[in-house]
Amino acid sequence: MKFTHLDAAGRARMVDVTDKVPTTRSATARGFVACSAEVIELLRSGDVPKGDVLAVARIAGIQAAKSTPTLLPLAHVIGVHGATVDLEVTDTGVEIAATVRTADRTGVEMEALTAVSVAGLAIIDMVKGIDRTASMTDVRVVAKSGGRSGDWQRP
Repeated sequence: MKFTHLDAAGRARMVDVTDKVPTTRSATARGFVACSAEVIELLRSGDVPKGDVLAVARIAGIQAAKSTPTLLPLAHVIGVHGATVDLEVTDTGVEIAATVRTADRTGVEMEALTAVSVAGLAIIDMVKGIDRTASMTDVRVVAKSGGRSGDWQRP
């Protein structure tokens, strides 16, 4: 098996995508922040002491998508041409969905995963004083489109 991020000597390398043709690509990732009933009530009423948790998480996720190459050393610097972070308060926590789009040489799965992860961290940061047990789970890519491998959706 050939590993794309290792050279012939086994050293880490960034895959060279110079000769690839830019194409439209997108990826959607999802995750969940589990939190207490008290936090759910405060999120729904807008009374979390630190402020608007969902607005902060949304902006944090979008910023994170654009910052992915600074966090993941072998990720390519690509143009993030669109990023959305959707948050839904449920009876047990907050569902997070992020979709990232580009017209570039490589996909945006890592950007979507980073957006979900950082949005979840922002939520936890803002509610940890109320609920120290808040936790993030199930961060995963659920769909991608474009590129050599085409479209894919998690079954």
